[in-house]
Amino acid sequence: MNLTQVTYFTLAAYFETRVFKHLLFLILLGLYVLIIVSNVLLIVVICMTRSLHEPMYLFLCSLFVNELYGSTGLFPFLLLHVLSDVHTVSLSLCFLQIYCVYSYATIEFFTLAIMSYDRFLAICYPLQYSTRMTFNRIAILIAITWSLAFFMMSYTIYLTLSLQLCGNTINKVYCDNYYIVKLSCGDTTVNNLWGMITTAFIVFVPLTLILFTYMRILKVCFSGCKQTRQKAISTCTPHMASLLNFSFGVCFEVLQSRFDMSSAPNILRIFLSLYFLTCQPLFNPLMYGLRLSKIRHVCKCLFHSDM
Repeated sequence: MNLTQVTYFTLAAYFETRVFKHLLFLILLGLYVLIIVSNVLLIVVICMTRSLHEPMYLFLCSLFVNELYGSTGLFPFLLLHVLSDVHTVSLSLCFLQIYCVYSYATIEFFTLAIMSYDRFLAICYPLQYSTRMTFNRIAILIAITWSLAFFMMSYTIYLTLSLQLCGNTINKVYCDNYYIVKLSCGDTTVNNLWGMITTAFIVFVPLTLILFTYMRILKVCFSGCKQTRQKAISTCTPHMASLLNFSFGVCFEVLQSRFDMSSAPNILRIFLSLYFLTCQPLFNPLMYGLRLSKIRHVCKCLFHSDM
């Protein structure tokens, strides 16, 4: 069966919620609304406040836009299937979701790596920071991040579309490229090779850069004064928390996809597969909004002026 002959996929990981499906729908809808409101609020605050037009906050703005992009690639599909008794999705919508989810994860890792480099320059080379991290360079880095992610995912989907399939059942609650490749009847060597290359480039290269920059930052902190250490901790703590949260979510997703977890409860497997798509978009605005003093101050001023 050619992929071009498949008109829909069945998402087989959903379970019967019966009378609780409306409650689950309301919980997911509330979570989605909270994600939208919190991320949009911080985007507006950064864009409208001239004092926040600094490299770190511009990268944060890109990060918050990506949270909106990734969660929108999941929640509308999820909300629809929670209420529906038929868990099928058309070919085009399935690949659209794959494109959104995979490019979201790619942009997230790339942006976190760029943010660690930004903190490295600010802490280790404070006198040269303004000349190294100019507005044009910020725009170029953000453009490369998004463009590279879209290109890589476009080629991933192109390779998957060329496969011959032996079925159309995906054992997840959302479309996943890895599971579609597993349905192939033919040779998947090129797909597997491209998958290993993209995984190394998307995950290990950013993590290596982040590890290098934080080793240099720690070296400066230990050899510097108390004020330098406090500045480093206050600006790097949210970034490290965000990185760890997202990395754990991706690890959960890889573990439950690549290894047999049939003995684990179905609800646990669903939660692990959705963690990095649901918790990260909510975690980032809360973490950065609470930890960064400039954002807290601007938000307080906005709310007090409204009152």
